[in-house]
Amino acid sequence: MADPVLQTCGLTAHYGDFQALFGIDFEIHEGETVAIIGSNGAGKSTFLRSITGMLDTTGQDITFLGRPVGGTAAHRLVKQGLAMVPEGRRLFPSLTVEENLLIGAYGRSGSEWTLETIYDLFPILAERRHHGGTDLSGGQQQMVAIGRALMSNPKLLLCDEISLGLAPIVIKDIYEAVPKIKAHGATMIVVEQDVNQAMAVADRVYCFQEGHVSLTGKPGDLTREQISAAYFGLEDGEAA
Repeated sequence: MADPVLQTCGLTAHYGDFQALFGIDFEIHEGETVAIIGSNGAGKSTFLRSITGMLDTTGQDITFLGRPVGGTAAHRLVKQGLAMVPEGRRLFPSLTVEENLLIGAYGRSGSEWTLETIYDLFPILAERRHHGGTDLSGGQQQMVAIGRALMSNPKLLLCDEISLGLAPIVIKDIYEAVPKIKAHGATMIVVEQDVNQAMAVADRVYCFQEGHVSLTGKPGDLTREQISAAYFGLEDGEAA
C-alpha cells in the first residue's frame, strides 16, 4: 500500500496546561474519505487544529505527503495542499460569493477546481455569484466555504462539522456533494457529530472520546452497539 497522505503518530495537544489529545494514531490514504465522530469535547476539532498548524505540535508527530509538518504554519500547509472548511464557515462579509471563492485560489497549484467546476457542483452559487457571501442562507454559505477550500486544489480536504446548525434537508443537499467531490479524486477527512451522515460517506471511521481514539474501522464492520459504546465512553455491555 502507498504511504498515507496524512499520518499522525502519538499526537498530543494542549491548551495551556490542559491536555486535549492523548497519543492519537491516525492515517488516511489517497482517495479515501475518513470520518471522525465523537461528542462535543471529544477532541475532533482540536485534532484538525493540530494538523493544520493552529496548535503547536512536535515536528515528527504529523506527516503530510511523506514529510514531517508538525509546527508548520497554516498558510504554508495550504500551499502544500492542505485545505480546511472551518466550523462556522467564516466567510468574508465584505466580499461577494465569487470573490470569496477566488480567495481560495490564492497561491494554489494545479487546476482541478475552477469557478466553473464549483458552479457545476453547487449551481445555486452561480445564480448568486454577485451576492454578498454572508447574505445567503446557512446552507448556501456552507457551499461557499466548501467551494473556497476546493479552489486551492487541495491534496487533502478537511471538513469540520459541515452540518452544524443546518436543517436536515439542507444537510442532505450538502452531503450529496461529497461523492461528486470524491469523483474528482479528492481525499477527505470529515469531522461530524451526526454519526449517520458520517458513516454514510466514509470509507473508514475513527471515534474520538475524551481525546483518545476509542474505535476505528470500516462502517460496515462496526455494530451500532460498538459505535454507541465508543461514542459515549461506555463499558462493554452498557451500550445494549
